Amino acid sequence: MNDLKTDEKFMNLAIKEALKAKKMGEVPVGCVIVKDGVVISKGHNKVMRENSCIFHAEIIAIEKCGKKLKDFRLDSLTMYVTLEPCIMCLGAILNSRISRLVIGAMDIKRKESFSLENILKDNLSNKLLVTKGILENDCLFLLKDFFKNLRER
Repeated sequence: MNDLKTDEKFMNLAIKEALKAKKMGEVPVGCVIVKDGVVISKGHNKVMRENSCIFHAEIIAIEKCGKKLKDFRLDSLTMYVTLEPCIMCLGAILNSRISRLVIGAMDIKRKESFSLENILKDNLSNKLLVTKGILENDCLFLLKDFFKNLRER
């Protein structure tokens, strides 16, 4: 079920989550976790609202998913996220054993040593399949627009 049309459908849902974050004044990142074509959980950034650096979209979606499935092992699931996960979120993704990660936009400001490729290369037990660039322009626009408006205030 890894076809472009399916990936775009679920990335659009992640973008809707990102828009929720944007309305709350949060960095617009959204995430959706899917199993067999069904959305299991969603999340969007709530760092400012919760006054905690760990309330990233991916962490929220992973936590909801684990509670819903009553298992921390999410090894047959796919995560759709609008922005390349940070090192904290990537650690959670790997520890939860998510099978596939679909990314909208890559984080061009990330240092190479913390890049997705380098971390995955160093994690020899990793079996995470990664797809990048799904609705990339839409995901980038959300971020660029958010930070442009922030600078104009």
